[in-house]
Amino acid sequence: MALRYKLDVLEALKAKGYTTYTLRKENLLSQSTIQKLREKKGLAWENIDNLCKLLECQPGDLFEYIPD
Repeated sequence: MALRYKLDVLEALKAKGYTTYTLRKENLLSQSTIQKLREKKGLAWENIDNLCKLLECQPGDLFEYIPD
């Protein structure tokens, strides 16, 4: 995969006060999206958009491109 996470997104969310329970309960992220974050898998644009809103960041703050 050419894209890699720059940071531990779940830890960054936790630092902002969002637990996985809160994310699910308030429908901010689905359980499947949270699992993808744990496994460092790719996300849909909508989820990247939500993460950027929650973390007040740009997509480039979350991911970096590593050429093959």
